Amino acid sequence: MTSAQDILPQRRVSLPARRGLGVQATPGFSASALAVLLVIALLSLLPMVRLVVAAVAPGGELDFGAFAERLAKPSALRAMWHTLDTAFFGAMLAVCLGSPFAVAVTMTDLPGRKPLGFLLLLPLMIAPQVTALSWLHLFGPSSTLLGMVGMAPQPGTPNPMLGRNGIILLYAVQHAPIVFITLRAGLVRIPRDLVEAARASGARPLSVLWTIVLPIVRPYIVAAAALAFVSGVGNFGIPALLGMPVNYLTLIYQDLSSFGPGVLPQITALSVLVGVLALAGVACQSLALRGAAHRFTAGTPARFELGRCRLLLAGLGWLVIGFILLLPACALLATSLVPSFGVPLGWQTMTGSNYSEVLVRQASTVRAFRNSLLFAGGAALILAIGVIPVTAILERLGRRWQRLLGGIVDLPYAVPGVVLAIACILLFLRPLPLVGSLYATASIIMVAYAMRFFTLALKPVATAVGQISRDLDEAAAVSGAGSLRRLATITAPLAAPAAVAGGMLVFMSAFNELTVSALLWSSGNETLGVVLFSLEEAGLGTQAAAIAVSTIAVVVVLLLVLDRLGRRLPAGVLPWR
Repeated sequence: MTSAQDILPQRRVSLPARRGLGVQATPGFSASALAVLLVIALLSLLPMVRLVVAAVAPGGELDFGAFAERLAKPSALRAMWHTLDTAFFGAMLAVCLGSPFAVAVTMTDLPGRKPLGFLLLLPLMIAPQVTALSWLHLFGPSSTLLGMVGMAPQPGTPNPMLGRNGIILLYAVQHAPIVFITLRAGLVRIPRDLVEAARASGARPLSVLWTIVLPIVRPYIVAAAALAFVSGVGNFGIPALLGMPVNYLTLIYQDLSSFGPGVLPQITALSVLVGVLALAGVACQSLALRGAAHRFTAGTPARFELGRCRLLLAGLGWLVIGFILLLPACALLATSLVPSFGVPLGWQTMTGSNYSEVLVRQASTVRAFRNSLLFAGGAALILAIGVIPVTAILERLGRRWQRLLGGIVDLPYAVPGVVLAIACILLFLRPLPLVGSLYATASIIMVAYAMRFFTLALKPVATAVGQISRDLDEAAAVSGAGSLRRLATITAPLAAPAAVAGGMLVFMSAFNELTVSALLWSSGNETLGVVLFSLEEAGLGTQAAAIAVSTIAVVVVLLLVLDRLGRRLPAGVLPWR
């Protein structure tokens, strides 16, 4: 029998192996793979290596004694305890908040469960400093919203949100969506047969949850708690606004105000410690999920009928959402509509001057809006376009290579943003060949955004590319189409919706972020997060509230657009669908 190789020997195509580390590749593919490895190394691995080198060998020689001495300072130990304490209890409270919503939205017939799930995810897309600002304006003695109903605290009363307890509470609110997303990924895999068999045997719903559902999703609960802990370790906006006013400082942030060459060794040492804590949490998450998908065979998702409790539980869910999300947002909006603190909101005092001030008249805030749009939009556009060929090459590598490179790509996002910012300062402070020094320029912020949010753009496209049938690529290759032509005519069009979704996720995350730009901004390159924090520190809270409300409006509009786009995206690209 004549083989295809006998007929078309000049068009023999070497396709990647489906298992293992090795790939059978053409020279063109080898060059492309090396280019992808170089991109991942530059964006993800190089800054982390530079940070570690600066911490353990600041003078060019290894000095672990000096490194340990910096970490053993009383101020560093106290800050580390504050970090671990708030991150741990914030993660536990986030599990308590996000788990019931995950069960209710995924496994019950709760009325309005989809809007509830969508709203619960909003804090994840809103900058932490905006969340902190909204709660400060809700419970403070100058609360405009509480003042309207005569419930505002007496002037001079300490704000109950300041300090440890406030930080833990807002960590829970900010990171409950992470618990919701992670736990829901496990709940949707529980087959209906298990639940129906238990119910047929006479087990009550709560007993089924405790004896069947909980053991199955326990790895996902551990993973969710680990991710929430990591997010708490790296959070800057919440402890900056709630901790600094009462001198409750966490790692690194105690030295931010005096940042300079003199404190650089101390900050790099603390940065490495924070990075190790964050990566330990990520490792716990990975270990918890290892093998979880193979413990049972997924079928039709399980569903509980709530019966007469449906409306009561739905009302309770909306009450929680109203308290943690809608009420603080209303407090922020009310504050932005009064001319100054202490003025009651009414038809006579309501004004839009704060919005016109920050959006039109004030040069620094107008520039910050423009900069944030340009920096976030530029990073989102570059990543959305660039991840398509990167993902196409990664898809042709072995599974072990994919897991290894995926972990490296996750590094800049897993470590706190301030840690990445310090790594960028160390990396780009000295002049580079051809481009010179990037320090104190707009370029360093763009590069840092590309490093930090690379994984957000990559994962949706990887999901989409992984669902493209290999037969299409193989048929085009056998027909003589080169790799670039196959990328342009097959992979790129099919992955474009996911790339757009990933780019929008990058834009929302970078638009009003503070953790990276807190150390990288310079005069003329301010971002919204930096300006909002500066206005609040300067006592111009009404203008800061106007900026915060504007950024929330932008994020909500983009989320609604993404939700509409989600109908055309592969399953798993958007976490709330």
